[in-house]
Amino acid sequence: MDNIRTVSKINKSVPVTEGAGVHLKRAFSHNHVKETDPFLILDEFHSDNPEEYRSGFPYHPHRGIDTITYMLAGKITHSDDHGNRGVIGPGDVQWMTAGSGIVHQEMPEGDENGELWGLQLWINLPADHKMTEPRYREIKSEQIPEVHTANGTLAKVICGDFKGMRGPVKNIITPIEYIDVTIPANGSYRHYTEKENTVLAYVLEGKAYFHPELGPLVDSGSLVIFEHDYWVEIKAADKGVRFLLMSGRPLNEPVAWHGSVVMNTEEEARQAFEDYRSGTFTK
Repeated sequence: MDNIRTVSKINKSVPVTEGAGVHLKRAFSHNHVKETDPFLILDEFHSDNPEEYRSGFPYHPHRGIDTITYMLAGKITHSDDHGNRGVIGPGDVQWMTAGSGIVHQEMPEGDENGELWGLQLWINLPADHKMTEPRYREIKSEQIPEVHTANGTLAKVICGDFKGMRGPVKNIITPIEYIDVTIPANGSYRHYTEKENTVLAYVLEGKAYFHPELGPLVDSGSLVIFEHDYWVEIKAADKGVRFLLMSGRPLNEPVAWHGSVVMNTEEEARQAFEDYRSGTFTK
């Protein structure tokens, strides 16, 4: 088939420490804004050593973005300065629109074996929605549809469309697809995307070719950035592959990024922290 996206770049995630000392693997961030627009950050936290995550992410501000936390093992308890509180566990998603401002904390806890595994994705908000009203959405695992294809591929559709099945997260400001895909050994799958969209894949487990005829073999902890075209085609290696597929139309707007605040101008970003210091951050 023609119009299959080729691979533009493969990035290996890098270890970083965030919050009060949580060990992460960062797939992309500041240095990749033009390539990953509208996506800003993807962090994977995966450890069975509580010393690497128990300190968590104490209270900190966000403005101008959506954050999506997807849990695979263990749980995270979140709370904010509005009095909201919740817990997400394996298979659950928290979709937070920070908008005009939220000050919140996220405190992790491992499972009975001490394992914590999850991901957090940041999505940029367009200029005319940077100061929208903040909002939480908590999506439980049983609300996320699973699609099984004839060749054994399993897709958990968090947001967007997979073979006609729509994910439960709708009415979002920056439209994206966010799908957890597992392809069995030596299997393959083809997925349609809008040509102008940014399309990324992050490998969680196993290995795969992210183009049926063009290598290389991509392994876990790696990010694939695709060239623009209509179709993504992935062929799993001999032990199968699990990856996150992300697709979204670029905003093509200026980015002024200061820590957990992402605005369009430096003045807006500075104002956010002045508001935080003066106690007027939360509108």
